[in-house]
Parts: sequence; C-alpha cells; structure tokens
Amino acid sequence: MNDIGHADVPAFVRGLAFADLPDDVVRQATRCLLDLIGVAAAGSTTKAAAIANAYAATQLCGRDHEARLLFDGRRASIAGAAFAGATTIDAIDAHDGHVLTKGHAGVAILPALLALIDGGGTGAASRVGGREFLLCLVLGYEIATRAGIALHSTVPDYHCSGAWNALGCAAVAARRLGFDAARTREALGVAEYFGPRGQILRACDHPTMVKDGSGWGAHSGVTAALLARDGFTGAPALTVERADATGIWADLGTRWRIREQYFKAYPVCRWAQPAIEAALALQHAHRFAAEDVTALAIDSFGEAIALGSGCALPQTTEEAQYSLRHPVAAALVFGGFGAAELDAPRLADPRVRRLQGAITLTEDAAFSRLFPAERWARVRVTLADGRMLVSAPARARGNPENPLADDELHDKYRALADPVLGAARASRIQRLVDALAQDDAVLPALVEALLSGRPAALEPAA
Repeated sequence: MNDIGHADVPAFVRGLAFADLPDDVVRQATRCLLDLIGVAAAGSTTKAAAIANAYAATQLCGRDHEARLLFDGRRASIAGAAFAGATTIDAIDAHDGHVLTKGHAGVAILPALLALIDGGGTGAASRVGGREFLLCLVLGYEIATRAGIALHSTVPDYHCSGAWNALGCAAVAARRLGFDAARTREALGVAEYFGPRGQILRACDHPTMVKDGSGWGAHSGVTAALLARDGFTGAPALTVERADATGIWADLGTRWRIREQYFKAYPVCRWAQPAIEAALALQHAHRFAAEDVTALAIDSFGEAIALGSGCALPQTTEEAQYSLRHPVAAALVFGGFGAAELDAPRLADPRVRRLQGAITLTEDAAFSRLFPAERWARVRVTLADGRMLVSAPARARGNPENPLADDELHDKYRALADPVLGAARASRIQRLVDALAQDDAVLPALVEALLSGRPAALEPAA
C-alpha cells in the first residue's frame, strides 16, 4: 500500500495487506507471538489469572459463551475472553515492550485477536488464516505503540498500558469486523475514552494484581469495536487526531514500530533488568558467591530506584516482579533469574532475604536524564575479604540494538511453557507458530492448542 499519513489511520487498518509487510517485520511478529505464548503459559498458573478467568467465565458471559479463555478452555464473551487472556499474560512480567510507551502492546493484542477469532464460530480460524493472523498482530502493535507514544507525549501523567493498547485492540477488532473508515474512527475514539488510565506508578510503588491494566485495555478495545458496530459513537481519539499527536502517525506504514519492541531476559519489570545484568556480570567476572557479599549498592534511574518502595521485602509474586532488590539478590543467589524465583519458596529463601537487606539504592541523575529512551544501572559489591567491585554501566539485554538471539528466546519460551503445557504440546505450538507465515492452514491447530485447557496431569493439586 502507499505511504499514508495520520488522517488515513482507518484506511491503514482496513487496507493493510500481508504483502505490505517487510520480511523482518513478519519475523519479528513471529518472535513476539512465541514470546507472548510462553509468558501466557507461565501466567496461567498464577492466582491473578485464576481469579480473572473465573470472573470472565461467570460474569462476562456472552449469549452463547462465545470465546474460550487462553490456556483454560472455559468460555466467555469475546470481550471477557480478551480481558482474561490479557490479565493472564500480564500476571508474569516477562512480555515484550517499547521504551517510549514505557509499557506493553502485545499483552492485549494477542488475546483480543484470539477471542475475536474463536468467537467467530466454527471454522473462523480457517477463514482468517496464518498470514492474516500475523498481519493483525502487526496492525495491533503499530496502532497501540503509536497511541502509547502519543499519550505520553501529550499528557503529564504516566498511565498504564491499558490506556493505549486498547486502541490497538479496537483496530484489530475493526478489521476483523469489516468496518469502514467512519466506524473504525468511532471505535478508536470509544477505546481511547474507555481505556483504563490507571496510575501505573502507584502499581510500581505498591505492587498488586492490577499490574499494567492490560486486561481492561483489551476488554475496552474489543468492547469499543462491538459498540461502534451497533452505532455507538466516540470519535475523535485525541491521541490519533489532535494536532500535537498527528506527527507520530505520519510514518504509519513506512516505519514499523514492532521492530522497536524489546524482549525481556527476566520475568520482572524492565526497569530492574539493567541492575540484574550489572550484578550478574560482576559475579561471572569475579566468581564470588552471594554469601561473600556484605554490601551491595545499586545506582540507577529514579523510576527503577522507586520500584517496590512500599514493600521492602516482597511477599507475593506481584511484589517480586515490581521490586529492584529481590531480582538482583535472587539472581546472585541462584546464578540467574526465572519464573521459579517469583515463587514463594525463593521469595522466602533466607539467603535472598539477607542479601536484600544488604542492598542500598541511589538515583543516578545522569541515568535519570536518559530515561525512558535508555535504562541504565551500575552495581557496587563489597565482599567479605574487603574487595569492592564496581560494574560498568549496564543496560538490559533484548533491545533492538542488543537483541536476544533466537536461541535464547526459544529457550525462554520452553522454560516458561514446558512445565505448564508439557514438552510435547509446547513443541507443537512452537512448530505451528514458525509455520504461520508460510501456511495459512495451520492457524486452526494453533488456536486450538492455545485455547484448550491445561492437561489434567499438569494441573496443580487441589
């Protein structure tokens, strides 16, 4: 399709074709998809996901219980399934993101897309096909990411991801429902207005299950399109049409924002990850044990230093994910940081607790000036033998300029998915994802693999 400007956002939603997508954009969409699925599998075991799924299945029901819940199998309305799926992914803070949005798009886009397809009735997945599925995923990222950048550029408050990824979900729904330009415009406006403008820094200071608001972002976006389908009005979306935001949309269709997504090496807030990298680099270089550390100082940007300020010693997985002290301490104790380090036994490990108590946090003004485009940390470790070790300034891995290799992303996926789904099902999902761009016919099998419940043998004991 031809280059388009901001005034043609609805035309982009309707007219984008798979042939318009550069090969590397398709590859990136495939990477994002597999990563999100792994995070969803891990998230499906959490208490937050269980509560959200039960709520959706009992309180957000459609006339025919239209769509299945991600890795659960029960049915809810399309908007309800989108809400539950996004909450499931959001329950483990390991999904991709974008530095300028300071948040996440795919966490809402994927479950909204799955719900729209599964809610379309028997054979809906075969009518969509693998290429259209990937195209819709890209479309959602492009709209949501720009909406997030626009929101943060034009208002003083820092809002949760649901405030803007709702627009990406509305755009995907508008395409799937075959909207014309006028109806798409209304859907975007309704999604922006109803999207949850949650106080994300409150959630960082006092972590709870509300996380990044993406569950309600997905729900709001899908609901907005369903309302617009029936004539409900809500335009204009100011993050799309207001004069101070329009420049952000001028390169839609030529600059692919999905290329700019980062992937997380660790299942915690991105802001904590530079300090994890710095601490592990020191440990690998100097071969000390966590027990040798008598003091540990972290210098980072202000938002990272404030993580978990309301809970010095995390008691829950949510508190651990929005902590700076816990992931650094646990990484040094266990030699790395994965989903297991978010579980109760390792939260309560006395070695981790001791090391958390030895950590001091200091804001580095230079690092703060670089945020959000760049996130840096430095770690200083004092050992029992009197040595003081100072790391080089460190950034989190997984940005476009220092990407995670495919093998590491695959290993991350398997580490998250295998314990939940079983190795055979996780492998099959990976093969189906890899085949989407070449074979439209594999999508029904992938949708079935994602929306069926977990095997009984892998369910937690009652």
